[in-house]
Amino acid sequence: MGGPSYQMEHHLFPSMPRPHLSKARAIVKEHSQTLNVPYVETTLFESYGIVIRYLNRVGLAARDPSECPMTSAAARA
Repeated sequence: MGGPSYQMEHHLFPSMPRPHLSKARAIVKEHSQTLNVPYVETTLFESYGIVIRYLNRVGLAARDPSECPMTSAAARA
């Protein structure tokens, strides 16, 4: 996966060698607490669920459930 567990540290310190990101994690996590910024950690499968729920929420919200796909296609033709 390319080290997604250190994604935030990678973006804060893009030139830092990957083996040192774990050391930066402790510093970033502690500093985020002093700033009252949430440092959220999750598993790979939980992250998939978060993304799927979000896509369903925004995708379904943009859809008109009363619209019939067949009549919409005929109206555009």
